[in-house]
Amino acid sequence: MHVILLERVENLGNLGEEVVVKNGFARNYLLPTGKALVANAQNRARFEAERDIIERRNAEARDAASSSGEAIDGETLVVLRQAGETGQLYGSVTARDIIEAAGERGFSIKREQVRIDGPIKTLGLHEIRIRLHAEVAVTITVNVARSQDEADRQAAGENVIETLQAENQEAAAQQASEMAEAAAELDTAPEDEA
Repeated sequence: MHVILLERVENLGNLGEEVVVKNGFARNYLLPTGKALVANAQNRARFEAERDIIERRNAEARDAASSSGEAIDGETLVVLRQAGETGQLYGSVTARDIIEAAGERGFSIKREQVRIDGPIKTLGLHEIRIRLHAEVAVTITVNVARSQDEADRQAAGENVIETLQAENQEAAAQQASEMAEAAAELDTAPEDEA
């Protein structure tokens, strides 16, 4: 289907361009969201007549997104989750969780603006892109931790999983040496004669 874009669409084209897209993509996304018009003589004439208004509206939306993007760009959001000793989460962190964390900090973003490849399933710092407008994208860091103390340690640069594993290995080695000492004492203790 041939459509006229009413705004820049990522990986498709810029405002005013006529592009060919699949029928389903046009009918289910571009046309209902007002991002495009069907390319016919009547809509071409309508677009040219309203081009200045459409470009001005797009510029205003871009400027608004840019100003709100400056506030959130580079921010770190903390999401607390339960996890195992290897750092695997019992569940995952999704776009919805990121939106809630942003809302708690006073930022307003929508689910479709969060660009996350898949759910986050491990502890640590994860960079996430937020696409506020077709021409404005910012990056935030999501700090996934089991507690606020752990989140603070991760923010300072500590790898809490490696630290925990080292502590567990040290505790196991300590326990093994204590057991070896106890076994040696039993071997050298005089036996009771009956």
